[in-house]
Amino acid sequence: MRWISGKQLKKADILPLPTNPTMAQIKIHKESKAKKSKANAYLFASVVPTIFSRVMSLKTAKVVWDYLKEEYEGDERVRGM
Repeated sequence: MRWISGKQLKKADILPLPTNPTMAQIKIHKESKAKKSKANAYLFASVVPTIFSRVMSLKTAKVVWDYLKEEYEGDERVRGM
């Protein structure tokens, strides 16, 4: 359910704030949580259900992107054909 955190409805797994955070730290922390979650949400929303079932367990947008790139672009051996 990481896509829900992209809509800021659920907390994402990010390092906690310090003990007495400033308002700027709180704002940056909240924005970074939303940004990471939104990237995953956009990737998840842009794939068909069969591909979604393969990538939904991947943790980060970078890992999802690399998987999709490999899936659709192929490896060196495939591109050389």
